[in-house]
Amino acid sequence: MTASALRALLAQKTVTHLPGVYDPVTAALAVRAGHRGVHLSGAAVAAIALGRPDLGYVHGTHIADRAATLIPALDGVPLLADADTGYGNPLHAVWTGLAYARAGISGLHLEDQVNPKRCGHLAGKEVVDAGLAAAKISALADHVPHLALIARTDAYAGHGLGETIARCRAYAEAGADAVFPEGVDDPDDLNAIHTALPGVPMVVNRSEAGGDKPAVTDAELASVGVRLVLHPVSALLAAMRAASLAYQAIAAGGTAAPVERMPWSGFTALVGQDDALELDARYVPGGKP
Repeated sequence: MTASALRALLAQKTVTHLPGVYDPVTAALAVRAGHRGVHLSGAAVAAIALGRPDLGYVHGTHIADRAATLIPALDGVPLLADADTGYGNPLHAVWTGLAYARAGISGLHLEDQVNPKRCGHLAGKEVVDAGLAAAKISALADHVPHLALIARTDAYAGHGLGETIARCRAYAEAGADAVFPEGVDDPDDLNAIHTALPGVPMVVNRSEAGGDKPAVTDAELASVGVRLVLHPVSALLAAMRAASLAYQAIAAGGTAAPVERMPWSGFTALVGQDDALELDARYVPGGKP
């Protein structure tokens, strides 16, 4: 998978929503829903693979390994993956990018927090020197050009809009395909970034971790340069809620009947059981072709 499909979304004048996926089943569901791109977050991988919070427990190898299981189910739909801080200096960021490309990832977003990072919506975040962050982006752009590169800055919470704009400009000049001003969701502030960086696509985060925010329409976002909106954990939280209700129902009454569930036939179709059985019958001695 190349970056071309993801870069095409960034080049459009409209907003594309990228839902979070975290296993082959959720990847298949997102494709069936008609999504043109999906997202894999470090927070989701930390929770699903390790049972840990988004506090630097996950490494790029975890993300790449998880992504490799998703790619077949995505059927060509591009995957944008979280790369945290690149997991070290520019040398390590390039190694991370190469691992992501081998896994079939189409693009990554790289942030300028200190390592180990913190979830973008937590207090106490610190950012590295902008020159170091730009050097990582430049190294990735030079050595892994087949990945779309989105530069995230977490400067807004601690340093304000001016520093956020300065860092977005530096990262775009270093070779980023788009910028990701974490924590910026006010249309006026987004417009200020757009005005300062005309022609540079923006990515924003619509995560439940940030709490309820005023509704901003796709048309409003598109007008200020936003091209991708990430929903990193929406499906994960919905799945956890549904699973919780099923477990409670079984504990209380011995059955999950009160809880709405996908039919078994829908599940087996999602994982390709009929195709697998047909293949098995075709090649197993005595099977029916």
